[in-house]
Amino acid sequence: MHSRHYDIPLGLFINGEWRTTGRATQPVINPADETVLAHLPLATVADLDDALAAAAAGFAVWSRMSALERSGILEQAAALMHERADQIGTLMSFEHGKMLADGLQEAHSSADIVKWFAEEGRRAYGRIVPGPLPHSRQLVLKVPVGPVAALTPWNFPVRIPARTVAAALAAGCSVILKAAEETPGSTIAMVRCFEDAGLPPGVLNLVFGVPAQVSEHLIASNVIKAVAFTGSIPVGKHLASLAAHNGLKKLVMELGGHAPMIVCDDVDVKRIATLTAQAKFRQAGQACISPTRFYIQRGVYDVFLDTFVDVASKLKLGSAFEPGVQASPVANARRLAAADAFVQDALAHGARLALGGHRLERAGFFYAPTVLADVPESARIMNEEPFGPVVPMSAFDTIEEVLLRANRLDYGLAAYAFTGSDRRALQLSNGLEAGMIGINSMLVSGAEVPFGGVKESGIGSENGIEGLQAYLVTKFVQQAVL
Repeated sequence: MHSRHYDIPLGLFINGEWRTTGRATQPVINPADETVLAHLPLATVADLDDALAAAAAGFAVWSRMSALERSGILEQAAALMHERADQIGTLMSFEHGKMLADGLQEAHSSADIVKWFAEEGRRAYGRIVPGPLPHSRQLVLKVPVGPVAALTPWNFPVRIPARTVAAALAAGCSVILKAAEETPGSTIAMVRCFEDAGLPPGVLNLVFGVPAQVSEHLIASNVIKAVAFTGSIPVGKHLASLAAHNGLKKLVMELGGHAPMIVCDDVDVKRIATLTAQAKFRQAGQACISPTRFYIQRGVYDVFLDTFVDVASKLKLGSAFEPGVQASPVANARRLAAADAFVQDALAHGARLALGGHRLERAGFFYAPTVLADVPESARIMNEEPFGPVVPMSAFDTIEEVLLRANRLDYGLAAYAFTGSDRRALQLSNGLEAGMIGINSMLVSGAEVPFGGVKESGIGSENGIEGLQAYLVTKFVQQAVL
């Protein structure tokens, strides 16, 4: 798609066929200029029932195929995703607003995840356990849980579906993917790679619709045996309750975070401030593992703040297709309103506005990179996930103090710390309550390592061997000779 057009047909994919017409639709908006890119068909109840029937039939076929056969199809899907990465990334840039480089990187990294699970699916090992009886065997088998309902968000419209779908398929499960209505084209392009790789009909189905109606209908079905969800804590709790009351379905949930960023006084503070400022605003802060509470040791607080503000103030915001762009719009009007509400609340609580704090006067959902200094713990932004281009900063004195402040919330997804001391690094990595911790690094996500949180930030992990285990159940067989 080098012509840079949004030209993919939008539709539902059910039992190996695309359904594109004859349904209510929803506009897909370009966040960089607020124009309508296309209209997305939404699933009817009949569509959802067809998808459930297809997933049941697809599971019967897919789960009986050998791990080697499944692996070959997933390998081919990954190869097609790499081959079509330019198209997939461009679609993401149109509908999400992320920079072309970020869209391309996400397309390739998503393909890498699919390839990793293609390989890992061949290693869903059980074991033989020596038993107490002669002439007998004790077998522990790992078998696929069954059809999976996967509910994914708009902020990483290919990577999050890829890691969920690839793990479930590698385990031998079928999937109904309910992807985000704001960003359908890039997810559709990914699903087409699985279709063209030779995935049997019904093994992967894709639907869009009113989120609550779709999720409640799928979870209520006896066909669905596991639910994977990435999104907010309140919605996750609601879906977990539905899953408990409709068959006690297995859950894999990544429910957002509020990641502390701790910077100690024994680092090259200007370098770390530059690094974190560039990273924070790349996707307008719209990542669940984005650092969102900056705790800077008092001795370097002013230097860090000044450097961070200087770097952030020079970032060029714009459409993915404008030259030299370094930061993108937020994805929708809701995020604009949320960012502004967080800023006004922090100022009312005594914070100081060091940069930004307003929407840009241009078409598109652009909110200026914003830095709030001296933010008290009582401000909303220190207690609720901001999910936007707003950075609150606060000074701390001791490691013991900052650990108490970092751990005081119910979030526990990611956490970051920069220190030149091995002793402090150990103290911080041991003390931080999070599922993923970066010490002198902001890279906490990869195909081969677990992605998940503790406390209210989730149940289970995706990626890594843990991601495969999420879609397997354990079967014990005691086999004796008569």
